[in-house]
Amino acid sequence: MDDLTSDETAIVALVAEWVDRDVKPVVRELEHSNTYPERLIEQMEAMGIYGLAIPEPWGEAAVSTPCYAAVTAELARGWMSLAGAMGGHTVVAKLILDHGTREQQDRYLPRMATGELRATMALTESGGGSDLQNLRTTALPVGDEYVVNGSKTWISNPRHSDLVALLCRTDPAAVPAHRGISILLVEKGPGFHVSRDLPKLGYKGVEACELSFDDFRIPKSSLLGELEGYGFAQMMRGLEIGRIQVAARALGVGQAALDDALRYAQQRQSFGKPIWQHQSIGNYLADMATSLTAARQLVMHAARCYEAGRADMETGMAKLFASETAMTIALDAMRIHGGYGYSTEFDIERYFRDAPLMIVGEGTNEILRGVIARQLVQRHPVAG
Repeated sequence: MDDLTSDETAIVALVAEWVDRDVKPVVRELEHSNTYPERLIEQMEAMGIYGLAIPEPWGEAAVSTPCYAAVTAELARGWMSLAGAMGGHTVVAKLILDHGTREQQDRYLPRMATGELRATMALTESGGGSDLQNLRTTALPVGDEYVVNGSKTWISNPRHSDLVALLCRTDPAAVPAHRGISILLVEKGPGFHVSRDLPKLGYKGVEACELSFDDFRIPKSSLLGELEGYGFAQMMRGLEIGRIQVAARALGVGQAALDDALRYAQQRQSFGKPIWQHQSIGNYLADMATSLTAARQLVMHAARCYEAGRADMETGMAKLFASETAMTIALDAMRIHGGYGYSTEFDIERYFRDAPLMIVGEGTNEILRGVIARQLVQRHPVAG
């Protein structure tokens, strides 16, 4: 928390207090019933959480990236789905801030800052996955409109979002392929279909859907920015804040699992003493706390690098390490709880179901290892 101002520290504390008071008492019932947490989302809007990435003159509560990461971690400590519900929204806000026209900024950002307008992004396609250049969704110019055809999958929160940043091909013949990719700011209309909700292991409450576009017409002014063909580069920068967000979600899940395990290990007794005094359990706790502390430092380092404008490698490192750490901590917390960890009457099994999403979301960890390796070589080339 050394990176934060006193005001930002107070914001994080406010969110943490809200999580303990209003989220934790209701999360198990909401999660098990797969209920969209509308009341909690409305409270997040009232606290200004949807506007944390939006500065004046459009917003009033913009914070630094380290503060944004800390708030995200607190939300995920309560329920990872709450952090997920505002993750794509933030990426879209950053895209509009960095690349949108002034007209687009004035049109969308004030309502996004209050949460009146919720946003998400649509990248992934069936058969494409992390290969974002392998797009088949097209937006072809016809007069003063684009006609969009194609489909997207694993899109978070589209039923409750009224703005979608759609990655698509505006020039299918472009060479290289990424020069034919653009981002369109899409609002729902005829030809835009949220076709079905995808069943998920975890990340309950917030929907993940398939989208389809059938001769969906939108004005050319929907193009993010003023020029076609820059969408791939724009989205790569957008995914840097997305990876910080996913890494921070992993911190929250890992912290919740560690908190529960530490509490249980002091309360549960076997062979006449608290189980943390058994070396095997104590070692689990020590490793969990150490790795989570390291992950937190790496996420905050990535957040500082993002603020400085160079963070492709660092955000990849943070997301890779934090997500793997959360998965390990969730499993070890289940070991510590024994049979109770497998019971739906405890929260440990939820952490264990939520943690894997961060391993595959916002670029799989396998892809990110390649990104990190390429960046290392680019930054440290061998002469000759």
